Amino acid sequence: MNLLASPLESIEHAVIWLLIGFSVITWGLALLKGLQFGRLKGQDRKFQKLFWGASSLDGAADLVTAQPGAVSRVAQAGFGAIRIQDNGQGDLSQAINHQDRLERALRQQIQRERRSLESGLAVLASIGSTSPFIGLFGTVWGIMEALKGISAAGSASLETVAGPIGAALVATGVGIAVAVPAVLVYNYFLRRLKLNAADLDDFAHDFYSLAQKSAFKLIQLPTAKAGAASGAAKVKEAS
Repeated sequence: MNLLASPLESIEHAVIWLLIGFSVITWGLALLKGLQFGRLKGQDRKFQKLFWGASSLDGAADLVTAQPGAVSRVAQAGFGAIRIQDNGQGDLSQAINHQDRLERALRQQIQRERRSLESGLAVLASIGSTSPFIGLFGTVWGIMEALKGISAAGSASLETVAGPIGAALVATGVGIAVAVPAVLVYNYFLRRLKLNAADLDDFAHDFYSLAQKSAFKLIQLPTAKAGAASGAAKVKEAS
């Protein structure tokens, strides 16, 4: 068929090309999400090995600050919520309810990680739900073109009808072929998202229990004080 033969035929071609574009987007997102989840799994496994191998919560805070991953960011949010400066003064940081702040920080960070992992899934869901109807729309326009051609030919024989109608049904077939992978990919990554969210919730619960043992406080020496202590130690060693 000539792409510019008629407006109706052009619409049928445009629908098929649109569905092909949806298919490219689907497989592109499948690849990107697969890489994202795979990289995140490795990062989280490495982080948790370091975290649970630490001797204390303070030691874990020093070990994992530079580690990437979703679990690492949840832990860093928790450390930030309970860390206070040991400046020897009864300032306002001592009066903050660190328990409530820790709960809020962990919950907010988990929500941020969920939003990051959810990116692209809405596109897959939209493609999976709309592609069959877009294909059906192309078929309807194709059938209209076919009926117009049959009317102009003045013949309703099987040879005249079968070819144009069969060509029009291609759009519906393409729509279904695009929708099925999109739905499967969406369901697969949605399940992985739920599993990751469950792992983050479990880690946050364990982190909360550890923080509870330290009264929801993580003491951090100020930089100047820590530098002075380090300098004194070096002088002592030199002497």
